[in-house]
Amino acid sequence: MARYTGADCKRCRREKTKLYLKGSKCDTPKCPIEIRPYPPGEHGRGRTKDSEYLLQKREKQKCARIYGILEKQFRGYYDEANRRSGKTGDELLKILESRLDNVVYRGGFAPSRDAARQAVRHGHVQVNGRKVDIPSYRITENDIVEIAPKARELTPFVIARETAGQGRTVPAWLESIPSQMRILVHSLPARQVIDTQVQEQLIVELYSK
Repeated sequence: MARYTGADCKRCRREKTKLYLKGSKCDTPKCPIEIRPYPPGEHGRGRTKDSEYLLQKREKQKCARIYGILEKQFRGYYDEANRRSGKTGDELLKILESRLDNVVYRGGFAPSRDAARQAVRHGHVQVNGRKVDIPSYRITENDIVEIAPKARELTPFVIARETAGQGRTVPAWLESIPSQMRILVHSLPARQVIDTQVQEQLIVELYSK
């Protein structure tokens, strides 16, 4: 399976905003975007005003990078969202939020989506009592997501349990129960409760051309 293997912090600098790809490091003075708040590369500091197309392209790239998705899969999600009856941009974000790796991250059991993706791939996550090792697996309303019993004493999950409630807030559409390493999915999120900082209309405009 294709995946990005470069430096995560370069992706944040390219978008000129924090994408929170490195967990707790993003909240420290060591975050590279705090030190060099301009795009990487020889001409990073000298770039002029972006065109409309480039702004749309950058917004799409930013969204894909936040959720850790490559172009082909992202376009597939857009096409699915476009077929739905609601607003395409809203539906796109709902699809992205319903990915299993995102739910593990949102529930506080991983410091980043990359870490959540790795936990899923290694078979540490169950949905409704069954192991699921596909990060893109789509959760639905009333699903129960939990860390497998045999994995709960692994260091990352012990830390997650001990630091539950510190820092990142679990969204209202999920209920996290750290003592049981369990996440209850009460509903799928409406756009107004998704805090991802993207202008989804720019993505729609890009793909609509």
